[in-house]
Formats: sequence, C-alpha cells, structure tokens
Amino acid sequence: MDKAQDRAQDKAQFPGGPMSGLVASAVEYLVDAGQRSVLFLDIMRQRGDQYREHVAQTAPHVLQYAAELIMDGRKLDEPVNYALVRIIPPKGVEIDMKRRPFVVVDPRAGHGPGIGGFKADSEIGVAMKAGHPCYFIGFLPEPMPGQTIECIARAEALFIEKVISRHPDADGKPCVIGNCQAGWAVMILASLRPELFGPLIIAGAPLAYWAGVHGKYPMRYSGGLLGGSWLTALASDLGGGKFDGAWLVQNFENQNPSNTLWTKQYNVYSKVDTEADRYLEFERWWGGHVNLNAEEIQFIVDELFVGNNLAAGKIVMSDGRKVDLRNIRSPIVVFCSKGDNITPPQQALHWVLDCYADVDEIRAYGQTIVYTVHESVGHLGIFVSGGVAKKEHAEFSGNIDLIDVLPPGLYEATFEARGSGTLNADLATGQWIMRCEARTLDDIRAMGGNSPEDELRFAAAKRVSELNLAAYQKYVQPWIKGMVTPQMAELARNMHPLRLQYEAFSSQNPWMSVVKSAADEVEDKRKPASKDNPFLAFQEQMSKQIVHALDSWRDSQEALSEAIFLNVYGSPALQAAVGVDPNAAPSARREMTAEHRAMLDRRIAELKSKIGEGGLREAAIRALLYVGSARGMVDERSIEALRQVRRDHAGARLTLAEFKMLVREQFFMLLLDRDAALAAIPKMLPDDVNQRRGAFAAMREVLSASEDITGERAKRLKQVAGLFGVDEGGEPVSKVAPFDPQARAS
Repeated sequence: MDKAQDRAQDKAQFPGGPMSGLVASAVEYLVDAGQRSVLFLDIMRQRGDQYREHVAQTAPHVLQYAAELIMDGRKLDEPVNYALVRIIPPKGVEIDMKRRPFVVVDPRAGHGPGIGGFKADSEIGVAMKAGHPCYFIGFLPEPMPGQTIECIARAEALFIEKVISRHPDADGKPCVIGNCQAGWAVMILASLRPELFGPLIIAGAPLAYWAGVHGKYPMRYSGGLLGGSWLTALASDLGGGKFDGAWLVQNFENQNPSNTLWTKQYNVYSKVDTEADRYLEFERWWGGHVNLNAEEIQFIVDELFVGNNLAAGKIVMSDGRKVDLRNIRSPIVVFCSKGDNITPPQQALHWVLDCYADVDEIRAYGQTIVYTVHESVGHLGIFVSGGVAKKEHAEFSGNIDLIDVLPPGLYEATFEARGSGTLNADLATGQWIMRCEARTLDDIRAMGGNSPEDELRFAAAKRVSELNLAAYQKYVQPWIKGMVTPQMAELARNMHPLRLQYEAFSSQNPWMSVVKSAADEVEDKRKPASKDNPFLAFQEQMSKQIVHALDSWRDSQEALSEAIFLNVYGSPALQAAVGVDPNAAPSARREMTAEHRAMLDRRIAELKSKIGEGGLREAAIRALLYVGSARGMVDERSIEALRQVRRDHAGARLTLAEFKMLVREQFFMLLLDRDAALAAIPKMLPDDVNQRRGAFAAMREVLSASEDITGERAKRLKQVAGLFGVDEGGEPVSKVAPFDPQARAS
C-alpha cells in the first residue's frame, strides 16, 4: 500500500470534514516523529561506536583514498608524530608523472588528519583529476616526547625534499596546500626554505591574528578576555604536559551555538532517512581529537594568536634565523571567505599590509600573491565543500602553472562560468574560467581593518598575557605539575564533554541495545509523513525560532565581549601600567633590510645591462607583456593558447622554470625602463621576415584568446607590429619602424 492509500485510509477512519483531516495529519505526524526519534537515537549510537573504533586505531584518518607510507616522522633524528604518504590514484584516474606533484598538509587543530582527501570532490581529488601526483602529510593522535613546532617544520622540509627527489622530471617544484593551522606552518617553512616550494595554496589560514572589523569575528578577542595564554599553560599542565585538542574543537563549536546545539542534530532528525551517511562521515573526522605537546600549543598561542608575531617578523628559530614572510619566493594563493568567522578575510590577508608598502615593493621582493574571497562559505566549507572543491580548488589545480608564471605583483582570482557563448571555451579546462586581475593594497584595505587605537588595545592584551603567564609559571605551575599524575591527566581527557557525548550514546551504554532493536523494527515499518503535513511545517517553524533565539543570544554575547575588550584594553591607564606606548605603532610595516636593498640594486643594474640582449623569443615575450599589461589581468585561456604556441614552436623547448625566469626578466625590464626595453626589440629580431611574422601571429593568437583586441591593447599591438616590421594583419612592411617614445601609448 502506497502513502496516498495510507492517507486515504486514515481519513476514512476519521470522517467528519476538515477537523478529521487535521486529526489524520496529527496521527501521521506522531507516527513519523516517533519513528524518526528512534532512528535518530540509533544514528547517535552508530556515531558513538564509530568514534570508539576510530580512536582505537593507531593511525586514524578520514582519507577516502588508499595511501602508501613514504616517510615516518617517528623514525627521524628528531622524531615527530607526522608522516608522508603517497596517495594511490583510484581506478580510472591517469597521473602524468611529469606534472608537478601536489602536497596537502592537514591542519592539526584538534581534529585528526584526512580532511584534504575527505571525499572525491576534495583538494586531493581535483588535483589528481588534473593529472598531478599527490602526497599527504598527516599526523598521529599522540605527539612524540619533546616535539616542537620547529621540529615539525624540519620534518616537513625533509618530506618535501623526498617528494622532489621522487619527481626529478617534474615541470616545477611541488605545489603545497596548507589548510587552516597548516597554512601558517607552511608559510613559516617556506620563508625558511624557499627553494623547496612551488606555488603555495593557503586555505582558511590565519596569518594576521589581530586583524578584523568591529561587530564581526570576535574570536580574536578571546585571548585578551581570558587574560592571555596562562590558561593554555594550565590546561597543558593538567594534561600532564599535553594539551587536549578537544578544547580547540570546543572553541570552533562555541562560535556557532545554534549549529552546535541544534541545527546539526536537527538536520539529521528531520531527514533521518537520507542524512545518516553524510552525518556519520563528517562526525568521524570531527570527533577524532588529537593531542599536542605543551611546547607546541604555547608557541601557537604566544607567538601567533596573542602575540601576532608572524606578520611582524618577530618569530626567531633556535638557530637565530628570523621568520620573514617576505623571503618566500613561490607564488602564494590565499583562499578565504566572508562567511568564515574563524579566519575572516582580514586575518587571511592583512599580513600583506604588514609586510609591504605597495605593489612595487611586492615586486621588489619578486613576490606573486593571488587571493580570492568567497562570498559565503564557512570555515570548514573551504576544505570539505564539494562545490568549493569543484570550483576554486579545481581551478587552482588546473591552472597552477598559470599562477606560477604570473609576473610579480598582487592579483585577485575571479571565476566566470563557462557557457556556450564563451569565447574560445575549448581553451578552458573546467566548468569555470579563472582570471587573475591586478590589484593594489588599497583593495585589501577596503575590506576593513584595525584603527591605530585597536592596534594599541591588542598590544596591551599581548603584554597582559606575558605578565600573567610569567606569574603563573613562577607561582602556580610548579604546584600543578607536582600534583598531576599521568592517570589524572588521562582521566581529565576522557571526561571532556566532547568525548563524553560520543561515549554516552555508544553501545557501551546498555540502554542503546534497546534503541538498536527498536530501530531495526522501525525500519521495517517506516511511514514518513507526507511533505504537505501541516505539523511538519510547524516543526520547521519551531526549528527556525530556536535557531533565531540561539543566534540572537550569540550576537548579544559577541557584542558584550567586544565592548569589554575595547573598553578594558583601550584604557590609557592600563596601557601605561603594562608599558604600552600610546605613540607607538605596534604593527607598523617593516622597512626593507639593507642587505635586500643592496641585492635589489645589483639586480636592477644587471637587468638594465641586459635590456638589449636576447633574440626572437625574448623580444616576443617582452612585446606580449607590454600589450597584455594594458588589460590588467591574465586569463587562463590566454595561458593555454601560450602553452599551445610553446608546444607547436619548433626549436629547443624551455622548461617551466626557464620560461618563468624568462617572463620575469622581461617583465622587470619593462618595469625598470619601458622606453629602452621597447626600443631594443627591433635589434633583437632576426632578419627572416617569416620568423617575425610567425612570432607576431602567435602574439595575436594569445592576446585574442579571451577577448577581442580593442582599446589600449589595440594601440599597443599596432606599435609592436611596427617594431616587428609587419602591419596589424601580420603582413611585412617595407622596413621596421624605429621606436618613438613620443608615440608610445600611455
């Protein structure tokens, strides 16, 4: 009997007009709600059992892919609980061993490893689909004795060296993806060992920890409101020298109480017939809590979240080297979202403002920075959303070589859906077309940020943290360490509320065996309510009211927290008491070092001396950059057209690294002395008119790949045609037109 017949039968049992229909709907809803309640409790039982099985494993993870262990960090001279594995491509996925490998570094933010390969549509999945070999750096639940953040950085350097050695013919160094907490770790390592890295993709990673705007993102106030990092030290001491990652997960959950306390569970309850698998898959990762050594978490909190020392260049390694993000030589792709209340765009991007005065200074360091800001996805969605993987991450993977050869500067990556009317759609690799559009630092400033008064407040909070931590370490810590036994520390971890919620509903609870039996019976007699049942609509409305109430409570608490922080740490008396100079600029931009200035002067002199050197290839790239720069963006179709020209061009092929160097040199020559660089082009060209015609035709093909050549680009192309001794159609003219600076397009 189908659902319609059931409803007809129910109504027949309650004759008498509209009221009888309402009664029938009520009975139908009560049966459905009772069955859903039983099935929901059974899903909670499955979640608890899954949790127990997961934490019992030696190396738990949520990778969907098979993996081969390449290096075990526990066996290094400085042992760490990290490991490098090679992802084994699934059947039907072809890998090109000459393409640069991808290395995904998972965040150790309280959860277990695997989120970068959580599903087919993931960072690993789309990179393999694009033909790249993939590796994964994950970790075990327990840290090694004495393990520090610096030890982990050295281990990850060895891992990346191993990947490089396994791919000697790859067309470029590995692309490394750092998610969330792994993002800042990758940036630290790349600043210390820049020679190891190809492009970096930093997703949802905080790098400027004080940055934000009033009325949003209150997590940055937490350190100051708690009196600093002394509580971190206390939690580690109560854990017997280990910090329980469940507290970090708790911090995530506290940011969205409506989801934590209601929406996540209600979504399963209301869609109990379809949501179980998705929910259990996510909860396997969400509940896989791991531990950190006390030294690790103290570094993270003191140096980064409270101290904000990364962008300021104040982190010093044990060998005396300073961590300076300006030392990174690989392109940096920053992926963030306005919907991320854990790492808002300001925290992801304002390090650029701390490091550089303007785009020219970014170029002076030879740096390429590409950012993209999603409009709505939340923090976890940056890593786990299938839609994000199929759009942003797929485009990054498919166009990583485009990013690698971009001239130095600041760009924003934008995405346009590919359709039937898209020009030269066959030159785009996926469902979207990626463009890298030139930006200035004002575009980042327009997102909002701190005032000088706000910077002083955070500086005061940092100083209070230092004072409180010193007092705790001197007067309290010895007593705590003396009292806490390993057994007490283990009991404290097991009694954490996040762990108890899994244990309480597992099969260890004898009452859950009754739930399992009832669920088996319900599945055989399942009778969902019809979608037009009025009581279901009432249920949905009640759910929305609960979410609204919890969100309102959160908003009021966040507003109160912000007001307390701003008023307490904005007090001139407090600032004076802790030694904060109100006339100082706590996060003032650093000046270029004398060493770098001298190196830059030498490089400028070298490039100027080489302006007249080179042949057809150098001249063509120089001319292409000159014309293309008028548009202020680079389109993936233009790069694909350029690839095809390179592939079809007779003669010795350049490697990607050699081509990148060629592009950068010609770009800087134009930047340093455009008139001289253009005037030199005719002398660099061969006498063979057919070669010049072929090069000019190739330029036209690349320039017209993404849009018609009009406006300023058309003017510049006409000028270049004269330098090449051809007309605008590529036909030879009587003689090469000399360069005339007065006629140069502006």
